[in-house]
Amino acid sequence: MFDNLNDKLEKAFKVIKGQGHITEINVAESLKDIRRALVDADVNFKIAKTFTERVKEEALGRDVLRSVSPGQLMIKIVHEELTALMGTTHEELNIKGSPAIILIAGLQGSGKTTFSAKLANYLKSKKGKKVLLVAGDVYRPAAIEQLRTLGEQINVEVYTEDDVKDPVGIAKRAVKHAGTMGHHVVVVDTAGRLAIDERMMDEISSLKKTLNPQETLFVVDAMTGQDAVNTARAFNDRLNYEGVVLTKLDGDTRGGAALTIRQVVDKPIKFVGVGEKMDAIELFHPRRMADRILGKGDIVTLVEKAQEQFDEEEARKLQKKIAKNQFNFNDFLKQMQQIKKMGNVKDLMGMIPGMGKALKDVDIEDDAFKGIEAIIYSMTPAERENPAILNGNRRKRIAQGAGTDIQEVNKLIKQFGDTRKMMRMMTTGGRGKMANMMRNMQPKR
Repeated sequence: MFDNLNDKLEKAFKVIKGQGHITEINVAESLKDIRRALVDADVNFKIAKTFTERVKEEALGRDVLRSVSPGQLMIKIVHEELTALMGTTHEELNIKGSPAIILIAGLQGSGKTTFSAKLANYLKSKKGKKVLLVAGDVYRPAAIEQLRTLGEQINVEVYTEDDVKDPVGIAKRAVKHAGTMGHHVVVVDTAGRLAIDERMMDEISSLKKTLNPQETLFVVDAMTGQDAVNTARAFNDRLNYEGVVLTKLDGDTRGGAALTIRQVVDKPIKFVGVGEKMDAIELFHPRRMADRILGKGDIVTLVEKAQEQFDEEEARKLQKKIAKNQFNFNDFLKQMQQIKKMGNVKDLMGMIPGMGKALKDVDIEDDAFKGIEAIIYSMTPAERENPAILNGNRRKRIAQGAGTDIQEVNKLIKQFGDTRKMMRMMTTGGRGKMANMMRNMQPKR
């Protein structure tokens, strides 16, 4: 996500962070490179020009030329302006109502049906709401079946009326059903439409007028770049929606839509899609996104993801086991599985400041833990519980069972031992020892 833009912005900052004096000439050169980087990311030229003019105004106002750290100050200004460009703060979803109604609109193939299910899953798991999904795409039979399948997957009821071709009537009856059955939120999936298709635009307008939803969300494929922004404007002219959802932001996208959609339609981005799984959506935080764009990582989102997966009581039990040096391969496996639930490993590591660039050309598969799991599953319960008994013969048998060689088994057991020592140091108050150990690992100058 945003790798190309990040690289080009880094090169632009090098101009001003380089050796020698900082002058108006190299500040102007840096701004020209920033504007070029934004245009290459599919940001509208006028918006890119206005953006760099604002950065220049701020830079001169804060006297970048006389600053002790002009490069750092320039990065700070660009970060602030990127945040402002994308909306400054996150705007919450309005789910007040009995029931609250959320209408999903967008182009064909933008990912509306999948997002509808993801949103239902988010409202159920994160907000504790009873959600009803409504299959309002009556023109594509596969959409109804797809929503049914996704609903079963996340254990959310899906309201359908087979062979009925009246989406407004279906939606009205679904809302009535939701009121009777005690649903808190109704999410209405609709048919994909083109902004130039007058009949279909009339239909979605009629749906909004009839349902009077708390939220109308426009779903757009981030990979379509500037076209996504133009479509968002056309839809907003008809629907006056409350927010935007950018799907496929994890794909090979240049990022122009995320950067400029707020400026064009003056509507907030509320969610972004970052994968295929049902929990692969994130709330859109402009400041955190600016951090990612500038290669600063996103440690807050990483911590939030970790908090969602790690149970406090389990953590206390684990801490006691670590303190007593009883941490074993069963615990190791459980922790690894919780990390996997947090999402794509490379994306997670990219949220750690400084790691994104280091991992740019490193290929980390989604099943990166597969080999480790195979080795652990090849151990007997006694071996997992007590790694100390893993002698040569046992290791040989484990390697054969896991379909790998003994060197890989030895490597994992060594890494496990080192991890256990470090965790015990941290847990038993040995942070000073830990710091000394880390210092000793530094290369001698």
